[in-house]
Amino acid sequence: MVGDPRERGDGIGWVSRAVFGDERLWLRTARDATSPPAGHRSVARYAVVPSVERAKFLLPLASRRIGAASTLAYNALRPPRVRANRLAVGVLAGLGATRLARMPVLTVAAPTDVDLAELLLTADLSRVAGRPLHAAIGIRPPDPHHKPTLQLFDDRGVAWAYAKVGWNDATRAMVRAEARALHGLPRDVGDLPAAPRLLREFGWRDLAVTLVEPMPAGVRRLPRPERPEVAAMLAVARRGGPAAPARPLAGSAFLADLIARAERAGGPVGAALAALADRDGATRLEFGDWHGDWVPWNLGIHRGRLFAWDWENSGVGRPVGFDLAHQAFQSALSLRGRSVPEAAGEMTTVLDRYGGRLGLDPARRRLVADAYLVELWLRTAELAAAGGGWSGRLHPALLRVLADRLGSSRG
Repeated sequence: MVGDPRERGDGIGWVSRAVFGDERLWLRTARDATSPPAGHRSVARYAVVPSVERAKFLLPLASRRIGAASTLAYNALRPPRVRANRLAVGVLAGLGATRLARMPVLTVAAPTDVDLAELLLTADLSRVAGRPLHAAIGIRPPDPHHKPTLQLFDDRGVAWAYAKVGWNDATRAMVRAEARALHGLPRDVGDLPAAPRLLREFGWRDLAVTLVEPMPAGVRRLPRPERPEVAAMLAVARRGGPAAPARPLAGSAFLADLIARAERAGGPVGAALAALADRDGATRLEFGDWHGDWVPWNLGIHRGRLFAWDWENSGVGRPVGFDLAHQAFQSALSLRGRSVPEAAGEMTTVLDRYGGRLGLDPARRRLVADAYLVELWLRTAELAAAGGGWSGRLHPALLRVLADRLGSSRG
């Protein structure tokens, strides 16, 4: 267990390489805090929760108050089991008793003769903020699509900001897309959901960083997460304004974009897209914005108003109804463990039930469903091309579903 976590191939390994990537930094995980070598000073210590091998979270040990705050913030949004586990860790942190739980300690040290803001993102953020900031760092399994996320707290344990870090081509593009979405999002208009405000977007070394304000402390989980918030979806699509005139799929910028992306991706998706264009080219529908990852775990309620976060997959010029299709498909796939064909079937059922409120007749509902599946496969292919493997849950099953729905070749 003792050693530099950056040398590991697991979750704590890739997060440490992304957040503490400068070779001049000295890192060690051990049972207790470790003294740095000569010429270095300790600049941060974290409890590795629950262990190095199963790391989920780096809990800052700057003070008991900060440690407790980092585990208890937004705990009401989490599933009951996770909520209970984090509450227990928060109590231990507040008592200064993380050692009793045998949590290893990650020590970060820096050379004494180097400006810390050159080496540590949190130090640079502290300099800009004019106050010390401490990061609680989430850990996920290694994946080229995952991003380090830093919850930033001041010395009082008050949440100051939330940072998302893009470290490769795919995640840098996602981080920048979220910044664009939050910057241009209308506020306090009709049924539009509330969202975090963009504080800053910047590059640091080879990283892209989006800094957003913390969510309100009182945000809570949706009381009925299975029920689509159709009015809010429509408000996002129309940016809080009136409906856009319906236009045919043929000749639309949306179809042109899909064709260009399919040509870059290659393979049988081109045949599926050609079949879609041939079948539905004359169908007229409304285009607008979409959130891009509208799912219950990215939504909450605050003071009776819907609150939406994680806008990194948002876009413009998509068929109205894409967010509804996405929620239905992803909820079936991720929450209920359905297969891709089953998730596609549940998506069709949800579109049939709620699509009329979005102006979707049967022909438009069919178009939205199949165009969404094409969009989803292209997104999957683009993420794979930008730095990693395919999603085993979606590929190649999604291509088979598209071929069956559109009567195209499976390749």
